[in-house]
Amino acid sequence: MASPLPTPVVTDDGDMYASAAKIYPHEVDGRFQRLRKAALFWLLGMFYVVPWLSWDGRQAVLFDLPARQFHILGLTFWPQDFIYLSMLLMMAAFSLFFFTALAGRLWCGYACPQTVWTETFLWIERWTEGTRNQRMKLDAAPMSWDKFRRKAGKQALWIAFAAWTGFTFVGFFTPIRELGASILSFQVGPWEGFWMLFYGGATYGNAGYLREQVCKYMCPYARFQGAMFDRNTLVISYDAARGEPRGARRKSADPKTLGLGDCTDCTVCVQVCPTGIDIRNGLQYECIACGACVDACDAVMDKMGYARGLVRYSTQNAIEGKPSRVLRPRIFVYSAILLALGVGFSVSLASRVPLIVDVLRDRNALYRETSAGIENAYTLKVMNKDGHEHHYEIAVESPVPLSISTPSGAHHDDDDEDDDGGHRRRLRHFEVDAQHLRELPLTLTAAPGTARGRIDVVFVVTNETDRGVTYRQKSAFFAPP
Repeated sequence: MASPLPTPVVTDDGDMYASAAKIYPHEVDGRFQRLRKAALFWLLGMFYVVPWLSWDGRQAVLFDLPARQFHILGLTFWPQDFIYLSMLLMMAAFSLFFFTALAGRLWCGYACPQTVWTETFLWIERWTEGTRNQRMKLDAAPMSWDKFRRKAGKQALWIAFAAWTGFTFVGFFTPIRELGASILSFQVGPWEGFWMLFYGGATYGNAGYLREQVCKYMCPYARFQGAMFDRNTLVISYDAARGEPRGARRKSADPKTLGLGDCTDCTVCVQVCPTGIDIRNGLQYECIACGACVDACDAVMDKMGYARGLVRYSTQNAIEGKPSRVLRPRIFVYSAILLALGVGFSVSLASRVPLIVDVLRDRNALYRETSAGIENAYTLKVMNKDGHEHHYEIAVESPVPLSISTPSGAHHDDDDEDDDGGHRRRLRHFEVDAQHLRELPLTLTAAPGTARGRIDVVFVVTNETDRGVTYRQKSAFFAPP
């Protein structure tokens, strides 16, 4: 792999480093580019369409930060569900390790947001300014009406697309229809306005002007990817043994007679590269594995009547004629970890109970002695994570009989004896609105002489209509020693 440091260039004015020249990538067609375009359309479609979809009367995907609720299709996640975000981040990290070890920077070439929006801005640029040669001539030409018209049209489309991108991004956090109405009525909040301008401006600057500079100098992945490669990683490679010595020739000429390899030195592989590198110089950290040079070289090989694959996905060992093994231990380890995380995530999500209960003891008094016995005060926080109102039954399991009462005067049902010889008291008809938290003060009372010291108790909250939705929370009851 080439050195990640830029090559010093002494320019005419004595500067050690030349400023980056603008890259004009040539458009190319081929199997990798068609796959790449399909991925880009799919990703852009999800980003721009999903916020407009509805699910059960609300936006299908909405990250409601003020309410601390994340709505994703039919599921609602709360801060207490942070474990799911942690598992998703772990799966994303190991997926990156897996795909990088297997086939290099697939993420960069096919799914990275910088790549997706840069390609979109390039499509707009090609549509307004023409092909690669036409764009180069237009930039070199003096200002004219035609140049102004094309440049202004490109900028207008860039700004409109970036603004729509910023609007869509904020639409994931503020209901997008409400956001659109507030824009039309000039009543956008300061935070919504800031993030629309910030994200839209970042899209305009990164995809319109910085482009490959983000991949080269700003993205940390470009710097540490070398530590994730080995000689059996599939990367875009130039077969120097077959292509050298390179040189121009007629299609009818025999390269062996001319003492040449299969490379015609047409430089099309350089012209199509979005980062402007020459893959014939070996793998470089700027390569984003988009496969444009592979498609371009294959097209040239087809025209010349040569076999495809002069530039191809291959391993360093295979290019050097050594034994190569793509499926190696690290690939199986990453696969096993990903499978375990995926199964664990799926099982946990499928068995997720849409109910959270927290039991808080009264901090002012450990216990109170009354004529009715020993009292302990609690506050139950019951969070209904479902999209519908539910009625719940609250039970207390303990080794001694305890009565339950609330400030409203509700009392427990008759005492039941559980399988372990303990006692269970129930309190019915406790309703909680959909996706709301309700606090319920409770008092547990032990008859005189029936309780001493610390007694472990369990609060059990059960959905009265769906008995399978149950949450158990441990606590303690205190009495004089």
